[in-house]
Amino acid sequence: MPVRRRPDVTSLELIGGPEPVTVGIHGYDPSWPAAFAEHRDRIRRALADRQVEIAHIGSTSVPGLAAKPIVDIVVAVADITAEEDYLDALLAAGYELRVREPGHRMVRTPERDVHVHVYERGARAVDEYLLLRDRLRTDAADRSLYERTKRELMQRRWDDMNAYADAKTAVIDAIKERAREARR
Repeated sequence: MPVRRRPDVTSLELIGGPEPVTVGIHGYDPSWPAAFAEHRDRIRRALADRQVEIAHIGSTSVPGLAAKPIVDIVVAVADITAEEDYLDALLAAGYELRVREPGHRMVRTPERDVHVHVYERGARAVDEYLLLRDRLRTDAADRSLYERTKRELMQRRWDDMNAYADAKTAVIDAIKERAREARR
């Protein structure tokens, strides 16, 4: 059934409910950039008649950084509320809808090893992802701090992947603030 244009949602819709963290932190895998490239091309083919921006984000986009083996991708579309312009095509390309929230949709592979975050072009969240990625790629101290934080947090049991992500927020915010300061 086609997805229809709808006003942007007003709350989080988490398809399937909370999920526990079931994967741990792995050492950097040089195959992650190739996995990104494969999915970037898949997304481009699926959205061939639309102008989108696609970038590799998250820990798997940072050479040398340990990560959960989940490749994160950000896609910027013209209008996030015009789901018929992108969501049907992504679902047809084999992704599954996981998150629908104000300004953000997330689809993923059935194997849950690739997460595709969709935002509207110009969304601040896209800039924030790229700011963090670029800082971690260029600053060894912040890369080490972030990896240490993730490893420490993974010592706990997480019944909700979102709670694990939230627990990293203070460290991520501090790293992004240093990145902003370095730009000034």
